[in-house]
Amino acid sequence: MNRGETMVAEIRQLDEKGSGLAEVWRENELGNLRKLKLIIPQTLPGEKVRVTVDNPERKKRKAMPDEILENHPERLASQCPHFERCGGCVWQHWQYEGQLKHKTDYVKKAVSSQGFDPNLVLDTIGMDNPWHYRNKMEFTFSPDGALGLHEQGNFREIISLETCLIASKDMVAATMEVAEWAKSHQLPGYNKDLHEGILRHLMVRQSFATGEIMLALFATEAPDVHLREAADDLVKRISEKFPQVKSLMWLENTQWADRTQSEKSHILAGRDFIYDEMDGYRFRLWFDTFFQTNPTQAQKLVDIAIEMAQPKKTEKMIDLFCGVGTFSLPFANQVGELVGIEIVETSIESAKRNAADNGIHNTGFLAKDARKGIDQVLETFGSPELLLLDPPRSGAGGKVMRRIGRAKPERIVYVSCNPVTFAEDIKQLEEFGYTLEVVQPVDLFPHTVHVEAVARLTLTK
Repeated sequence: MNRGETMVAEIRQLDEKGSGLAEVWRENELGNLRKLKLIIPQTLPGEKVRVTVDNPERKKRKAMPDEILENHPERLASQCPHFERCGGCVWQHWQYEGQLKHKTDYVKKAVSSQGFDPNLVLDTIGMDNPWHYRNKMEFTFSPDGALGLHEQGNFREIISLETCLIASKDMVAATMEVAEWAKSHQLPGYNKDLHEGILRHLMVRQSFATGEIMLALFATEAPDVHLREAADDLVKRISEKFPQVKSLMWLENTQWADRTQSEKSHILAGRDFIYDEMDGYRFRLWFDTFFQTNPTQAQKLVDIAIEMAQPKKTEKMIDLFCGVGTFSLPFANQVGELVGIEIVETSIESAKRNAADNGIHNTGFLAKDARKGIDQVLETFGSPELLLLDPPRSGAGGKVMRRIGRAKPERIVYVSCNPVTFAEDIKQLEEFGYTLEVVQPVDLFPHTVHVEAVARLTLTK
């Protein structure tokens, strides 16, 4: 049988990764009709597409469209030259208003799946300009030394970078300079299969408030001996062309895992952190500091959380999964006492330092697992009137949510980056007498499937 078969399919809906889903009935080699499920990226619901499918005798296949035969009315031509191959964005072909509506519907579906009223979900708050919004990007070196982004669905292939329309323009320009530097010195990138090569990743982050930039280069060797000349040249290039780079780091990483981690840090120029600001508060950001990557929308998250929480100066508050204090600092000035809990010790140290830098003295921060941390805080701090949680994509989990429920805070504000786990988590609170009052989705990642949400639950029984 021909290993590749061309067929016409109609996109029924989108999957959780933003790709189109279709079903085609075809005859197998015995003449029996079999259903073939197709995953077709860069398509929209209702579109008819021509697609060539390898090994169509299987039950499920993924293929790029050969041609869009009938367009969705909201289809656009993508602006980025890398879009068709790059895995960074999945919806540059979709009008932004359509993306926002889909995200609202997605949150409503997640909420209603757990028995909550979908009408509690408000329309997703989008961006006035959904481009150049990211303040942090991680790029990867290919074995030949080219710097770029992973190909969609293929982490072995790196697309050489020409531009990036979701990163700040200064970040892209600095990244291109590092790419040119690597090329001029003919430095090999890391080969994941052979576990050899020098350059692995470049992490670049910029504060939109202060303008400061950090460049963190991850390599398998130290910047000395035969790499000293190259490292000195990098410092010269960056300092001459990008005075806003206040932190230029060379980070050693010899581990096989493909992550931006460091065993030993070398400051090539400047400091090992940059300053950022949000809501009038100053934060220090190191290379491994978690901080919201869309500062414009992150500010809206904070504002919405405060509005929903209605904090009072007479109240105690727990900030669970507090990170470096993104929510803790603005809330601390509006409550009597606040305790932040976070399992990552470096984040807790940063939160303490950030509070001190901003003259905030009514906070305490505990480096503990969420469930154990709550128990410890409740013993010494007592039950708070207000609790905010901002868990990872995996959610807080049933044990943590039930512990929150037993603590009986009057109001709970849940900041979510995953509507599915959010809905599962808040379901746990129903038996403790909590009522979901409102859910406000916020788009922090235009042209991707991700959506954040802020919700308020009140103790009513």
